[in-house]
Amino acid sequence: MNTIFLSSAYLAPISYYSKLKNNESILIEHYENFQKQTYRSRCEIYSPNGLQTLSIPLVNRNHRQTMKELKIAYNDDWQKLHWRSLEAAYRRSPFFEYYEDDLISFYTEKKFDYLIDFNEALQQVVLGLLKLKPNYSFTTEYKENYNDANDFRNTITPKQTENADKTFAPIIYSQVFEMRHGFIPNLSILDLLFNQGPRAGDYF
Repeated sequence: MNTIFLSSAYLAPISYYSKLKNNESILIEHYENFQKQTYRSRCEIYSPNGLQTLSIPLVNRNHRQTMKELKIAYNDDWQKLHWRSLEAAYRRSPFFEYYEDDLISFYTEKKFDYLIDFNEALQQVVLGLLKLKPNYSFTTEYKENYNDANDFRNTITPKQTENADKTFAPIIYSQVFEMRHGFIPNLSILDLLFNQGPRAGDYF
């Protein structure tokens, strides 16, 4: 049985959750150096104006810090801004109110020192809403390459690179603003949840 490797991610895209559902042995990386402009600290949603990126600000970010060392910055009220953006994007979706109470505390009450802790706590809630129980654990050291493993740490990415994940084939579903901008694939898992509700777990 091959192990797959994933990065830590903030409200990861649908392709990420497809890996969590469809694989039995999963490791999530905690010891790699931080990479900017990735899903480690950002997610993509469907706003009234089209694709929108929400980014978590970090304290003294540099490329030599490991994911385990990265602290979240609270100088600006990014949590309130993220929640307002989610409301603007999904308040009109069929299931926003259905899941709102499960998520809002991450933007109004809870504060986490470390990015990986915030990502993991939020991911646990999302997995519960999807009714998924993947078997995963966390790395204890960093290795650049793994033999006999499927490494998605740098292939599930918002960047259009040659190494981007080609194993995921998105399926079209209804989105709030598709009449304005068309279908946008592989957004944050929240896009699927808010639009498909309890059926979201069967999408993958």
